[in-house]
Amino acid sequence: MTNALEQPRARRFGLALPLIVFAGLAGLFWYALFGGDPSRLPSALIGKPVPEFKLPPVEGLLGDTAPIPGFTSADLAQGEPTVVNVFASWCGECQLEHPLLMELSKAPDIRLFGIDYKDDAASARRFLGRYGNPYARVGADQSGRVAIDFGVYGVPETYVIAGDGKIAFRHVGPLTEAVINNKILPLLQATKKTPNS
Repeated sequence: MTNALEQPRARRFGLALPLIVFAGLAGLFWYALFGGDPSRLPSALIGKPVPEFKLPPVEGLLGDTAPIPGFTSADLAQGEPTVVNVFASWCGECQLEHPLLMELSKAPDIRLFGIDYKDDAASARRFLGRYGNPYARVGADQSGRVAIDFGVYGVPETYVIAGDGKIAFRHVGPLTEAVINNKILPLLQATKKTPNS
């Protein structure tokens, strides 16, 4: 009699097992997508030199008197710290953080460069024309290869590059006043090249 009861239980468990496994995997995926703060993602490149790259300028992007140049990895190792912001015209969160970048760009001692991620030149020009251009240099990363080499999780992302060209800080997601005031500005001050170095 015990065997007769155990067979249906075993059969029900065997049928329920795939459903249990599926529910467990779905829970893991949900947690991975929504359960964590992406700005806390570690970067394997912190403390290491930026990857080698050469980004052309956004075609037709003009400043007050001349075209806005692109930039290379060598431009980030000239002795001054640089804030590098990865943005795109199609990115809604980039629009949210843009006023903060415009304010940051007003500080005379802050170098702010932009990487235009997987965008076409006309859209990038419209975006920066509409919201303002906070960047001293803007590199066009149309293929997304440079962003991949940086380990970009998704736009927007912002990096602080020390004067020696090493990545000192990474922020995933739109910037906030708290991040700028509590992380970026103190780090820029700390990584400025001293006269004796």
